[in-house]
Amino acid sequence: MSFVDTFLNTQVMVQVFPMLIQGLKNTILLALASIVFGSLLGIVLCILRLFAPKPLSIPAVMVIDIFRSIPTLVVLVLIYYALPFIGVRLSSFVSTVFGLSLVLGAFTAEVFRAGIQGIPAGQTEAARALGMHFPLILWKVILPQALKIATPPHTSNCVAVAKDTSLASVVAMPDLLKQATDAQALTANPSPLIAAAIIYLVILWPMVRVVALFERRMARAPR
Repeated sequence: MSFVDTFLNTQVMVQVFPMLIQGLKNTILLALASIVFGSLLGIVLCILRLFAPKPLSIPAVMVIDIFRSIPTLVVLVLIYYALPFIGVRLSSFVSTVFGLSLVLGAFTAEVFRAGIQGIPAGQTEAARALGMHFPLILWKVILPQALKIATPPHTSNCVAVAKDTSLASVVAMPDLLKQATDAQALTANPSPLIAAAIIYLVILWPMVRVVALFERRMARAPR
């Protein structure tokens, strides 16, 4: 067989296209849920780390450090295969979202910490002088500026999490990669994997360009 027949067999790609689309839907759901929950978790962890008393800040630091250090694949395996031994059984979808959210949350916390610490302390002091209480300062003064600073690196982390949804196949989640792998086994041809790679490229490449756009705008923004 030629290279095209082996890796770019359009007949095989068309045949397995419905399987890939179903996997793509699951991948998009995984990515969206993980990004939303991971981002919220990261902001909460960041606030606890910077502003909470030690009984809360220390556990937050531990969570951040642990899930920044453990490979995402190991996190998913532990959640899906180890938790049942202590009576906690989660579906493959929930396990994947839970694991990816923990990892993204840890990195998001560090990104927002850098953003918050990059804000001049005088702005917080000025807000307090105006009689604003801390939750209002956090909501009106700190987080909006931190969000502007943190958006480019956070967007990059979100793209990485979207790619990491491919790890869901290890916990039996029928995502795009899992469907492509199953299709390869059914057709005895690697073309479905190439088709899946093209789909990933079509979806993720614009996101990568958005990250680059944010970085350029931040570089031009006045300090």
